[in-house]
Amino acid sequence: MSDWNTGYIADIGYTYGYYAELNPLRLKLAFLNKGIALSGSGTACELGFGQGLSINIHAAASATSWYGTDINPSHAGFARELARIADTDVRLYDDSFAEFAARPDLPDFDFIGMHGIWSWISDENRSVIVDFIRRKLKIGGVLYISYNTLPGWAAFSPLRQLMTMHSSMSGSRKQDIVHRVEDALEFAEKLLATNPLYSRANPLAGELLKKIKKENRIYLAHEFFNSDWHPMHFATTAELLEPAKLQYVCSASYLDQIDAMHLTEEQISFLQEIHDPMFRENVRDVMVNNRFRRDYWVKGIRKMDQFDQAEKIRQQKIILVTRRPDVSLKVHSVLGEAILNEDVYLPILDFLADLTPKTIGDIEQAVKPKKVRFSQVIHAVLVIAAKGHIFAVQGNEEISHVKDQCDRLNAHLLVKARSSSDIGYLASPVTGGGIPVGRFQQLFLLAIREGMQEPSDWVQFTWQILFAQGQKFVKKGKTLETPEENIAELTALAKTFMKKQLPALKALQVT
Repeated sequence: MSDWNTGYIADIGYTYGYYAELNPLRLKLAFLNKGIALSGSGTACELGFGQGLSINIHAAASATSWYGTDINPSHAGFARELARIADTDVRLYDDSFAEFAARPDLPDFDFIGMHGIWSWISDENRSVIVDFIRRKLKIGGVLYISYNTLPGWAAFSPLRQLMTMHSSMSGSRKQDIVHRVEDALEFAEKLLATNPLYSRANPLAGELLKKIKKENRIYLAHEFFNSDWHPMHFATTAELLEPAKLQYVCSASYLDQIDAMHLTEEQISFLQEIHDPMFRENVRDVMVNNRFRRDYWVKGIRKMDQFDQAEKIRQQKIILVTRRPDVSLKVHSVLGEAILNEDVYLPILDFLADLTPKTIGDIEQAVKPKKVRFSQVIHAVLVIAAKGHIFAVQGNEEISHVKDQCDRLNAHLLVKARSSSDIGYLASPVTGGGIPVGRFQQLFLLAIREGMQEPSDWVQFTWQILFAQGQKFVKKGKTLETPEENIAELTALAKTFMKKQLPALKALQVT
């Protein structure tokens, strides 16, 4: 039997995740904040696209030409179905990385993204990918890479090794992977209950196991039970990427760009004494015990001067996508919970409250009377964006160009919501990416598309779908048995949707 999957879990499909960091438009805020010039985004590639939700949303919601591969043919088949329905400029393959890298019909890319796969592949495949990036990423092009990181996973690594060994034992192989994962988790829990010296020396391992047990078993199969699982230090990744001529730019997590959110004053002072930026990243990972990195790299950094940087920041359009009263001023980080400064954040949120695109320069002028400085505006925009309330906005031409593509994709996803809650995102032509929308909210949108304007009609439409499938709400651990109870729950959701979410979805041209 051929080992076409190269040790990667392929007997069950991956979850239908969407990863905003793979949206090239999202780069702009991060790069502008660092004063790094961006090249174009005409061509992009995603390696290991899973079910293909991210690549299809980004192909539908942007003018970028997308290419990608995922070795699982079931994934590629589903992804191609979405692409066909949306009628987008995307080319999807089920090639191995080596096969894909050898294709003669690929263009050079402005952007290459890979979410998570760096941790799950062999050394041989990592070499293939680095050579591919060296040859196919344009000068000035950007790499997005995310991966499991040391030191954060160091304590858990021995326990993960035992769980994968348990899963691969001959008796276990008779079961499907989901049952093998469940049995391995139970084995690990029983092992730690014996109070081994390992767990006493590594108390974090037990805490991580508790968190992992709450996750979807299909997700865990792909995340931890592949033959390859290689968390690594930032320095190791940097060394491996060096032949591709890449330079590290910044974290793709906006909040990680603000040290005060994660580090004490003493730690910040300590880091400031380290002049080598690569070494500093490794030291910082130790300070926060980092378990997962999301990073942007570029082939040839070009620094902007301060004047050019400030002008381009002022020109950048953004949009608030959450009702002003629903934006919490609490923020969570490694240091715990913090409360944002009302004197800075409230004027900014008030100005953005109409849910229409504004430039950062517009915000600067609007909050000047409140004595909010330009640097504080930039800081606040990054923080609110990190909380998922602000998105960068495309130009009007791009929005008009991709609107029909987004409509076709969204119409299909709304129909799929009748039978499944697997896909929790829709495409926005305004942001060039995905917007989280739950199943019931998608069904309400489907009702609206079918001409129903009143929330009571949305509720009846949705309840008929749920009732036909024998589905009921569970509230506080108790199943709601009667139609009246379920309809009451749906009615509350519909009222909240109409008041809080629908205005934002209209502003984002999702509906």
